[in-house]
Amino acid sequence: MKFPCAKIEEKLGYTFQNKSLLEEAFTHSSYANAHGGKDNERMEYLGDSVLQLVVTRWQYDTFPKATEGELTKLRQKLVCEDALYAAVSALGLEEHLLLSGGKDNIGKKTVSSLFETVLAAIYLDGGYENAERFVLSRALLSKTQAQKNPKGALQEYVQERGNALPVYETKKTGKDNAPQFSATVTAMKKTAEGLGGSKKTAEQNAANAWLERYAKH
Repeated sequence: MKFPCAKIEEKLGYTFQNKSLLEEAFTHSSYANAHGGKDNERMEYLGDSVLQLVVTRWQYDTFPKATEGELTKLRQKLVCEDALYAAVSALGLEEHLLLSGGKDNIGKKTVSSLFETVLAAIYLDGGYENAERFVLSRALLSKTQAQKNPKGALQEYVQERGNALPVYETKKTGKDNAPQFSATVTAMKKTAEGLGGSKKTAEQNAANAWLERYAKH
């Protein structure tokens, strides 16, 4: 079966000059051992370093007032296994992974490391600028990913513009057996509201409403 380069390139938003790099990025060691060829472990090593540089440079430019400790803490959140797993899943890349023994029990680390191997392949094929563009606009730091944690996204949005942290006010409404919560968030002298079956959900919805209403202006 031919490796679906075109389909993957469409998901990545990048067209490879050297298609073999893309296939190598998706080749797990178990598949390489069974069928021959290169696995993606060296790419994972390279991709980790490229990712660290891209995110670190983005932080340096985006948060000029942040301390070294604050930047380190944020970077750990941005490049952790959960974040990479979410980015890979959002693009649907794991379905193209080449491994021996089926894909029913793919480990979380195997999926998350695919982000690093793909990034390495883009870097090797198209250089740093294309790798950076993939991380910043297509995957890890894109608006789609940020919206999965609206409160975190809102906090980053206001902080990078030198403003105070968002303030939330939450009220419980409805009956005891079917509680509802109403949350209001204020940031940069602008407010938005959200509803939910829990305090957390209401606040997330309020943050999302704020971003949808004001962040694009």
